[in-house]
Amino acid sequence: MSGAHGVVLFGPPAAGKDTVSAVLNALDDRFAQLVKVKVGSGRTAGYRMATEEELGSLRAAGRILLETERYGNTYAVDRADLDGMRAAGGIPVVHVGSLAHLRSFLDSVGGPWLRVLLWLPREECALRSAGRGDRDTEERLSVWDSTLEDLAATDLDEALFHLLLRTDLRSPEETATIVSEAVAVGAGQPRSGRELIAFLREQASHGH
Repeated sequence: MSGAHGVVLFGPPAAGKDTVSAVLNALDDRFAQLVKVKVGSGRTAGYRMATEEELGSLRAAGRILLETERYGNTYAVDRADLDGMRAAGGIPVVHVGSLAHLRSFLDSVGGPWLRVLLWLPREECALRSAGRGDRDTEERLSVWDSTLEDLAATDLDEALFHLLLRTDLRSPEETATIVSEAVAVGAGQPRSGRELIAFLREQASHGH
Protein backbone atom coordinates (compact mmCIF):
# COMPACT_ATOMS: atom_id res chain seq x y z
CA MET A 1 0.00 0.00 0.00
CA SER A 2 3.04 2.23 -0.20
CA GLY A 3 2.03 5.10 -2.48
CA ALA A 4 -1.59 5.04 -1.28
CA HIS A 5 -3.59 7.98 -2.55
CA GLY A 6 -5.24 8.31 0.85
CA VAL A 7 -6.96 6.56 3.74
CA VAL A 8 -10.62 5.67 4.09
CA LEU A 9 -11.83 5.21 7.66
CA PHE A 10 -15.07 3.23 7.78
CA GLY A 11 -17.07 2.57 10.91
CA PRO A 12 -20.23 3.16 12.91
CA PRO A 13 -20.83 6.27 15.04
CA ALA A 14 -18.40 6.74 17.94
CA ALA A 15 -15.89 4.26 16.48
CA GLY A 16 -13.21 6.93 16.66
CA LYS A 17 -12.89 8.20 13.11
CA ASP A 18 -12.38 11.84 14.16
CA THR A 19 -10.01 10.93 16.98
CA VAL A 20 -7.88 8.59 14.87
CA SER A 21 -7.73 11.20 12.10
CA ALA A 22 -6.47 13.81 14.58
CA VAL A 23 -3.80 11.46 15.94
CA LEU A 24 -2.70 10.55 12.41
CA ASN A 25 -2.14 14.25 11.75
CA ALA A 26 -0.17 14.57 14.99
CA LEU A 27 2.03 11.63 13.96
CA ASP A 28 2.59 12.92 10.43
CA ASP A 29 1.15 16.23 9.28
CA ARG A 30 0.78 14.93 5.74
CA PHE A 31 -2.31 13.12 7.03
CA ALA A 32 -5.33 15.42 7.14
CA GLN A 33 -9.01 14.73 7.42
CA LEU A 34 -10.79 15.82 4.28
CA VAL A 35 -13.22 18.61 5.07
CA LYS A 36 -16.61 17.62 3.68
CA VAL A 37 -19.19 20.01 2.34
CA LYS A 38 -22.23 20.05 4.63
CA VAL A 39 -25.74 21.35 3.99
CA GLY A 40 -27.97 21.41 7.05
CA SER A 41 -27.82 22.12 10.76
CA GLY A 42 -25.95 20.97 13.85
CA ARG A 43 -22.18 20.76 14.18
CA THR A 44 -20.22 23.07 11.88
CA ALA A 45 -16.67 22.36 13.10
CA GLY A 46 -14.78 20.22 10.61
CA TYR A 47 -17.15 20.97 7.73
CA ARG A 48 -17.38 23.48 4.90
CA MET A 49 -20.93 24.71 5.29
CA ALA A 50 -22.87 25.37 2.09
CA THR A 51 -26.36 26.15 0.89
CA GLU A 52 -28.46 23.86 -1.31
CA GLU A 53 -27.77 26.22 -4.19
CA GLU A 54 -24.01 26.04 -3.68
CA LEU A 55 -24.12 22.26 -3.51
CA GLY A 56 -26.19 22.23 -6.69
CA SER A 57 -23.52 24.29 -8.44
CA LEU A 58 -20.84 21.79 -7.38
CA ARG A 59 -22.98 18.94 -8.74
CA ALA A 60 -23.49 20.75 -12.03
CA ALA A 61 -19.73 21.27 -12.33
CA GLY A 62 -19.12 17.55 -11.84
CA ARG A 63 -17.12 18.12 -8.67
CA ILE A 64 -19.04 15.86 -6.26
CA LEU A 65 -17.28 12.52 -5.72
CA LEU A 66 -19.62 11.33 -2.99
CA GLU A 67 -22.87 12.62 -1.55
CA THR A 68 -24.60 11.19 1.52
CA GLU A 69 -27.50 12.03 3.78
CA ARG A 70 -27.55 11.34 7.51
CA TYR A 71 -29.08 12.92 10.61
CA GLY A 72 -31.16 15.16 8.36
CA ASN A 73 -28.10 16.73 6.72
CA THR A 74 -26.34 16.33 3.38
CA TYR A 75 -22.58 15.69 3.22
CA ALA A 76 -20.45 15.75 0.09
CA VAL A 77 -16.84 15.25 -1.02
CA ASP A 78 -15.64 17.95 -3.42
CA ARG A 79 -13.11 16.66 -5.95
CA ALA A 80 -11.33 20.03 -5.88
CA ASP A 81 -10.64 19.69 -2.15
CA LEU A 82 -9.25 16.17 -2.60
CA ASP A 83 -7.10 17.12 -5.58
CA GLY A 84 -5.79 20.17 -3.73
CA MET A 85 -4.70 18.12 -0.73
CA ARG A 86 -2.89 15.56 -2.85
CA ALA A 87 -1.23 18.21 -5.01
CA ALA A 88 0.19 19.75 -1.83
CA GLY A 89 1.70 16.41 -0.83
CA GLY A 90 -0.98 15.55 1.70
CA ILE A 91 -2.53 12.17 2.45
CA PRO A 92 -6.31 12.70 2.63
CA VAL A 93 -8.27 10.86 5.30
CA VAL A 94 -11.88 10.33 4.27
CA HIS A 95 -14.68 9.10 6.54
CA VAL A 96 -17.33 6.80 5.06
CA GLY A 97 -20.30 5.20 6.83
CA SER A 98 -21.86 2.70 4.41
CA LEU A 99 -20.51 0.11 2.01
CA ALA A 100 -22.48 1.54 -0.89
CA HIS A 101 -20.79 4.89 -0.28
CA LEU A 102 -17.40 3.22 0.10
CA ARG A 103 -17.78 1.43 -3.23
CA SER A 104 -19.05 4.60 -4.91
CA PHE A 105 -16.16 6.66 -3.56
CA LEU A 106 -13.53 4.14 -4.65
CA ASP A 107 -15.06 3.94 -8.11
CA SER A 108 -14.99 7.74 -8.37
CA VAL A 109 -11.41 8.36 -7.23
CA GLY A 110 -9.57 5.32 -8.57
CA GLY A 111 -6.04 4.45 -7.50
CA PRO A 112 -4.95 2.64 -4.34
CA TRP A 113 -6.57 3.73 -1.07
CA LEU A 114 -5.93 2.12 2.31
CA ARG A 115 -9.32 1.03 3.63
CA VAL A 116 -9.69 0.66 7.39
CA LEU A 117 -12.63 -0.70 9.38
CA LEU A 118 -12.81 0.85 12.85
CA TRP A 119 -15.11 -1.24 15.02
CA LEU A 120 -16.51 -1.27 18.55
CA PRO A 121 -19.31 -3.12 20.36
CA ARG A 122 -22.80 -1.62 20.45
CA GLU A 123 -22.59 -1.09 24.20
CA GLU A 124 -19.38 0.88 23.83
CA CYS A 125 -20.97 2.94 21.05
CA ALA A 126 -23.79 3.87 23.45
CA LEU A 127 -21.37 4.80 26.22
CA ARG A 128 -19.20 6.95 23.98
CA SER A 129 -22.17 8.69 22.41
CA ALA A 130 -23.70 9.52 25.78
CA GLY A 131 -20.31 10.51 27.17
CA ARG A 132 -19.73 13.11 24.48
CA GLY A 133 -23.20 14.59 24.96
CA ASP A 134 -24.97 13.42 21.81
CA ARG A 135 -28.67 14.20 21.90
CA ASP A 136 -29.45 11.51 19.35
CA THR A 137 -27.75 8.45 20.84
CA GLU A 138 -30.68 6.18 19.91
CA GLU A 139 -30.42 7.24 16.28
CA ARG A 140 -26.69 6.60 16.36
CA LEU A 141 -27.28 3.13 17.79
CA SER A 142 -29.71 2.52 14.95
CA VAL A 143 -26.92 3.47 12.54
CA TRP A 144 -24.60 1.02 14.38
CA ASP A 145 -27.20 -1.72 13.78
CA SER A 146 -27.47 -0.78 10.11
CA THR A 147 -23.68 -0.77 9.74
CA LEU A 148 -23.43 -4.28 11.17
CA GLU A 149 -26.17 -5.51 8.82
CA ASP A 150 -24.38 -3.83 5.91
CA LEU A 151 -21.07 -5.50 6.74
CA ALA A 152 -22.64 -8.90 7.45
CA ALA A 153 -24.20 -8.92 3.98
CA THR A 154 -20.81 -8.53 2.25
CA ASP A 155 -20.10 -11.00 -0.54
CA LEU A 156 -17.65 -13.58 0.77
CA ASP A 157 -15.23 -12.96 -2.10
CA GLU A 158 -15.36 -9.15 -2.00
CA ALA A 159 -12.16 -7.64 -0.60
CA LEU A 160 -13.06 -4.35 1.05
CA PHE A 161 -10.73 -3.60 3.97
CA HIS A 162 -6.99 -3.86 4.51
CA LEU A 163 -7.25 -3.39 8.27
CA LEU A 164 -9.92 -4.56 10.76
CA LEU A 165 -9.37 -2.75 14.07
CA ARG A 166 -11.26 -2.68 17.39
CA THR A 167 -10.91 0.85 18.74
CA ASP A 168 -12.11 -0.07 22.23
CA LEU A 169 -9.23 -2.53 22.67
CA ARG A 170 -6.38 -0.18 21.72
CA SER A 171 -5.63 3.49 22.18
CA PRO A 172 -6.15 6.04 19.40
CA GLU A 173 -2.36 6.36 19.24
CA GLU A 174 -1.95 2.61 18.71
CA THR A 175 -4.68 2.58 16.07
CA ALA A 176 -3.22 5.57 14.21
CA THR A 177 0.27 4.04 14.30
CA ILE A 178 -1.02 0.83 12.68
CA VAL A 179 -2.69 2.88 9.95
CA SER A 180 0.35 5.08 9.38
CA GLU A 181 2.69 2.09 9.14
CA ALA A 182 0.33 0.38 6.69
CA VAL A 183 0.50 3.42 4.42
CA ALA A 184 4.28 3.56 4.72
CA VAL A 185 5.20 -0.10 4.28
CA GLY A 186 2.15 -1.56 2.62
CA ALA A 187 -0.82 -3.46 3.96
CA GLY A 188 -0.85 -6.17 1.32
CA GLN A 189 -4.05 -7.40 -0.23
CA PRO A 190 -7.36 -6.33 1.33
CA ARG A 191 -9.15 -8.88 3.49
CA SER A 192 -11.80 -11.04 1.87
CA GLY A 193 -15.45 -10.96 2.81
CA ARG A 194 -14.90 -14.28 4.57
CA GLU A 195 -12.27 -12.72 6.81
CA LEU A 196 -14.54 -9.74 7.50
CA ILE A 197 -17.46 -11.99 8.50
CA ALA A 198 -15.15 -14.07 10.71
CA PHE A 199 -13.93 -10.87 12.39
CA LEU A 200 -17.49 -9.71 13.10
CA ARG A 201 -18.50 -13.11 14.46
CA GLU A 202 -15.46 -13.16 16.72
CA GLN A 203 -16.31 -9.71 18.10
CA ALA A 204 -19.91 -10.76 18.71
CA SER A 205 -18.84 -13.91 20.58
CA HIS A 206 -16.34 -12.02 22.74
CA GLY A 207 -18.64 -9.09 23.48
CA HIS A 208 -16.57 -6.57 25.39
